[in-house]
Amino acid sequence: MINFFRLVSLLEGISYILLLFIAVPIKYLQGNPEYVKMLGMPHGLLFVGYIVLAIMLKYELNWNGKTFGIVSLLSILPFGTFFVGRYLKKAEA
Repeated sequence: MINFFRLVSLLEGISYILLLFIAVPIKYLQGNPEYVKMLGMPHGLLFVGYIVLAIMLKYELNWNGKTFGIVSLLSILPFGTFFVGRYLKKAEA
C-alpha cells in the first residue's frame, strides 16, 4: 500500500502544479476558466485519495503524530508531495 501511496502522492503533486502554475494563470490572465474546470476535479479526487491513504497508513504503519503531520503538510505545499517518498524512507530508517 505504501507504493500505491507514493504513486498517488506523485500524481497529486503533478496535478497541483498544473493547476497552480498553468490553469490558474490562464484563468486570470486570459479570462479562460476551462483549464481550472478540467484540472480541478482530478486534482480534488487525488487530494482526497492522498489524505485517505495517509490516514490509513498512519494506522497501518503506526506513524507518530509528527510523521502524519509532515505527510499531511506536504500535501498542501507546492512541490511538497514530490518529497513524501523520500521523507518516508528517511522516517522508516
